[in-house]
Amino acid sequence: MDKSTAKTFRRDRRKKGMRKTMSGTPSRPRLSVYRSLQHIYAQLIDDLAGRTVAAASSLDVDGVARKGGNVDAAKQIGMALADRAKKAGVSAVVFDRNGFRYHGRVKAVAEGAREGGLQF
Repeated sequence: MDKSTAKTFRRDRRKKGMRKTMSGTPSRPRLSVYRSLQHIYAQLIDDLAGRTVAAASSLDVDGVARKGGNVDAAKQIGMALADRAKKAGVSAVVFDRNGFRYHGRVKAVAEGAREGGLQF
């Protein structure tokens, strides 16, 4: 197993461990964050209904597309997601860091969502 595969495997193990106890409901959906090397994606998921309530990414938020891999862009993604969540009638969420460490861009998305008015 090469280094890249091993890192992905370890992240998947952490993700499965967290998802055993975490679930999104209609009143409190799961805020799932995924980061790639160039972009960051966040979505609110209602696991009971199996649907996405709201989503935002560095690909669809204005002014972020070319610099989606930095902390400032991630914070803007969090604020955009909070705005879309309010329009969908959501005010509280469960944060799912998806196996990633809570620092850098993942932390910036959470802080942006909090500044936008979402409660964790």
